[in-house]
Parts: sequence; structure tokens; C-alpha cells
Amino acid sequence: MSELKTTFAGLELKNPFIVSSSNLTNSAEKNLAWEQAGAGAIVLKSLFEEQILWESSHIMTEEHPDAGDYFQGYLRAHYLDEYTRLVKESKQKCSIPVIASINCYTDQEWEKFAVLIQEAGADAIELNLMAIQTGLKYEYGSFEQKLAGIVRHVASQVKIPVIAKIGNNLTNPLALINMLHANGAKAVVMFNRFYQTDIDIEKMEYCSGQVLSEASELAHALRWIGLASAAVPCMDYAASGGVSDGAGIVKSLLAGASAVEVCSALYKDGEKRLGTMLDELKAWMERHRFASVNDFKGRMKAKDLEKANIFERTQFMKYFGGKQ
Repeated sequence: MSELKTTFAGLELKNPFIVSSSNLTNSAEKNLAWEQAGAGAIVLKSLFEEQILWESSHIMTEEHPDAGDYFQGYLRAHYLDEYTRLVKESKQKCSIPVIASINCYTDQEWEKFAVLIQEAGADAIELNLMAIQTGLKYEYGSFEQKLAGIVRHVASQVKIPVIAKIGNNLTNPLALINMLHANGAKAVVMFNRFYQTDIDIEKMEYCSGQVLSEASELAHALRWIGLASAAVPCMDYAASGGVSDGAGIVKSLLAGASAVEVCSALYKDGEKRLGTMLDELKAWMERHRFASVNDFKGRMKAKDLEKANIFERTQFMKYFGGKQ
């Protein structure tokens, strides 16, 4: 019988399957159902900084120009109270690791929130770090420094593992990951999925594009996890975006990931997809005579980082050079 146990960010997981942060994990009852379906861990629906700032700005009126700060504080307290309740209730019902999620892009008071979330019983905190940089006077490296600062401030206040979930809009993810590790991150999730922008050409308005990820999107995570797991081996990795079947889990583990975060596949097919994906993982391991995840994890990670760029260019020429 294949052993699916793995370790991610210092947490012991019965298998590499983590249900990603979304409305699928916004209640203790749903989280218990995911555990019963076979999940190794869950990431709770995120507490969004943008939502707090947006709502407080819309409540403020011209008659009360100073009300913004008051309402912002009130909304923070309200959302945090709701969130810590979700953590507590999920921990009461679930025996698998429960990972809290904070979606942030500024360095504000998240370390204080993190302490309360830890006290509520969360097993780890995932910092959802995602933003685009558009300033014409942008100083290169300042964005990465900001992300490292957020991680450092939170990690200095809590004892539970801090996980960084990063976007794919980075010049050099490896340098950032090394920086995040130095500032206290125990694991990195690659990658965050940006809002998909589209345009309605009849109404000439911006609209939402493809909401759910597709299997082809996994390629980006595979490339960078393969490189990062070799360059910064002291960090744990999870693949996110495009993991839609057992083969996707296998590929992620071969590249060097310890776990995968899955969302879109579960939106499409629900709990049955989770079980099917784990069965496919087991079947592959048995075909290749692997007794445990550790027997093959990282087998396909980059072996020569100095030649990584040449390798990528060579593969491009190999597959597309003959196209007419």
C-alpha cells in the first residue's frame, strides 16, 4: 500500500492534497466534509484587506470626513471576530491541519491579526501576497522588499508556520523566495491566480474572464518549483493553479513540491474529484513501485541552475523551431 504522508511547512499531512482558500472553505461544516472526503489540509477562505478598506471608504460621508478611520477600525474588528470564529469552529470539527489565510498587499496591522488567529487555534497562516506594480517611478526590488517585510513582521509575532502565497509577476521568484525564507517563511505556494481581465466588445466594458483555472496553467508552477526546490531546498513548496487530476499532483511532487492546493477542480466536480485524484496518485505510485511520496519527491527538480536559461531556450527551439 502506498504511503501518501508528507510534510508541508512543518505540518504533518496524511496526503499532499490541500483544499485551497475559497468559498469552498468558508464554514466549519464544509471543512469537515473536505476532511471526510480525504483532504490532507484546508486553507480557510481569506480575510481580505481590500474588502475592509473598500467598505470603510464607502461608509465615510462628507458630513463626517474623519469617519473613515473609525469605520475601518470597526470593520477590521468585525471581520476579525468572524474569522477567528471560523478558525475555532473548524478546529473543533476537523483533525487535519487548518490553515488561516490573510490576503494583504500593504504592511499594516497584520501581525496583530496573526496573533489572534494563532490564539484561535490555526495550525499555520498563509499570507496571500499579490499585487501588480504600475508606478512610473518604481524602484526595482521595492515590491519584493515590501513582501519580505510583511512576512517578517507576521513571523516575528507568531509561533505557528507562516506560508507565503506569491503571484507569478516576478522577475526572479528564486531571489524573492530566498528573501522570504530569511524573513521567516516556512513554505511558499506557487502561484496565486490573478483576476482574469476580459473585455465585452459589444458593451465596450471590462468584464471577468475565465474564472476557473485550466490544467495548462500548471506549467508555470512546475517550471519555478523545479528551479526553486533546487535553489532554496530549505523551503517547502506547494503548487497552485492547474492541478486538476492525479497526474497534476504527481508532476508537482516530481518537480519538488511537498503538496498541492486545489480549488477549480473542486468547484467543477466537488468532493468526488478529490477522491479520484488521490486514487490516481496511488495508482501511479504503485505502477512505479514507489512506497512513499518521499521516494520520488523532487526527482525532476532542476539539477543545474546555471544552465536553466539555456535549457528553457533549447526546449523552446526544439518544440517550436520547426513550426511553419
